[in-house]
Amino acid sequence: MTSLATQDAIHARRAVKSFDPAHKMTAAEEQKLFELAQQSPSSFNIQHWRFVKVTDPAQRQKLREAAWGQAQVTDASLFLVICADLKAWEKQPERYWQNAPEDVRNYLVKAIGDFYRGREWLARDEAMRSVGLVAQTLMLAAKDMGYDSCPMIGCDIDAVGKLVNLPADHAVGMLLAIGKGIVPARGKGGFLPLDEIVTENTFA
Repeated sequence: MTSLATQDAIHARRAVKSFDPAHKMTAAEEQKLFELAQQSPSSFNIQHWRFVKVTDPAQRQKLREAAWGQAQVTDASLFLVICADLKAWEKQPERYWQNAPEDVRNYLVKAIGDFYRGREWLARDEAMRSVGLVAQTLMLAAKDMGYDSCPMIGCDIDAVGKLVNLPADHAVGMLLAIGKGIVPARGKGGFLPLDEIVTENTFA
């Protein structure tokens, strides 16, 4: 059953736009967030996510310009460009199951290759799904730690890629700002009725 703390974080998480630019997260807090992020699920445990933690003020300013001037890029305590390694599936895949028995590891490494080889569209889809999963983990963990967050895709993706020197086999998934919110988020816009988003067995 979902814990009360988890439910509270889910209900309280909002996309906050205004952060205290003077607030600094501790190294221990950042470490905790990244360690919690590692617990996120991913296809075959490939862990496609790659985080560019942007700390240089000048680089933050350039990214803010690429993100259409949004202040959270420069003002958040922690700012990440969350990228997806589209070829992670073929980069020493035995690493992803290093703690498994040898026969299990060998089976899964072969299965990874069989599943992705020649299906670039699928590799990209799965990598992007992993970005979404890890971002949600980070946002909920941040909320539980007393921080606010803002997932962002409002930016010039190509410009962001150039600024972070994105490898050719990677893609920018999203930007994520985390910090101390100073202006409450607007009220929630509203939810679709459950009978519109939940169907049983098949679509009509």
